[in-house]
Amino acid sequence: MQTRPEKNKRWVVKIGSALITADDTGLHLDNIHHWSTQFATLMDDGVELVLVSSGSIAEGIHRLQWKERPTALNELQAAAAVGQMGLVKAYESELRSHGRHTAQILLTHDDLSNRKRYLNAKSTLGTLLHLGVLPVINENDTVTTDEINVGDNDNLAALVANLISADQLIILTDQKGLFNKDPNKHADAELIRNATAGDPALLDIAGPSTNKLAIGGMQTKILAAERAARSGTNTVIASGREPDVLLRLHRGESVGTFLKATHKKLVAHKLWLANQLKARGTIIVDSGAYKRLSDGECSLLPVGVTAVEGEFRRGELVSIRSAEGCEIARGLVNYNATEAALLIGCQSENISERLGYAHEPELVNRDNMVAVNVRHE
Repeated sequence: MQTRPEKNKRWVVKIGSALITADDTGLHLDNIHHWSTQFATLMDDGVELVLVSSGSIAEGIHRLQWKERPTALNELQAAAAVGQMGLVKAYESELRSHGRHTAQILLTHDDLSNRKRYLNAKSTLGTLLHLGVLPVINENDTVTTDEINVGDNDNLAALVANLISADQLIILTDQKGLFNKDPNKHADAELIRNATAGDPALLDIAGPSTNKLAIGGMQTKILAAERAARSGTNTVIASGREPDVLLRLHRGESVGTFLKATHKKLVAHKLWLANQLKARGTIIVDSGAYKRLSDGECSLLPVGVTAVEGEFRRGELVSIRSAEGCEIARGLVNYNATEAALLIGCQSENISERLGYAHEPELVNRDNMVAVNVRHE
């Protein structure tokens, strides 16, 4: 049986909409009070905390007295703008009563895909943690679009865990954890206490969300744990309604489902590459290249390419996939889409003959590529 670390210094805590809000009462202020008291206790004990909190859209829906979550982007953005005011005020008021400052940080995928802004975000969060401030992070729903959104706060929490090299990601939900079957349908369902992050069997038993105010579900939490594991971060999925759940986890108690990170920790540059969610194009490779690239130690040469899809410029991120569509790696490409298409099946020494010039002998250099196993966009 895997053991849970009794002490760790840096946590990312994610709280879902089902815990933060209700259909008819807006924010659960009593719940926020309960968690904030735990946050303060943990911080006093030396734990560095970052909070990723859902709830802005759901709170905005309540304040605007809408009956259900809208689907139009402009209405979702409006709800987020209205609801974020109440959400931040609630956390700020509670933490101030414990002598702690809070900081609001709103992020989009664009912030994390731009290397300079990624490093700026990393530096800012590090400074806030050093100062003993609790950063409260949410996706910047007010300006986000389909092209720049992170997708859900489980995924955002995993990206933040990667960003700050967190020891542990705690995902608080309205479920006790991951069960081996749906507990709503099977009386004999058992809670999975320990598992390995990235185990494909976990996705087979996880289901989507049934809460109309939420967009995540157990599947997104399993995928978030896999992403967090890239920086060596362990994940716990637990019920936010458990009494003193965070304090008990800090004491080393077995609460919820513990997903251990067993992946080799990626170096900073490749971790950033792995976390880019929006590839600009796709390069299809043959079986030989697919096998060689699987360990992330080889460059992608034009000779192993069978097709090029999408429009991309030199230096942009591309997804490298098998003929069956399975992604094996991502990397920064040395040639644009038109050039790459002309180089399909080409030996490296013949690049100049094909193009009239040669930037690099590789289509994607191994130093700018990372092996991944991404199951969703």
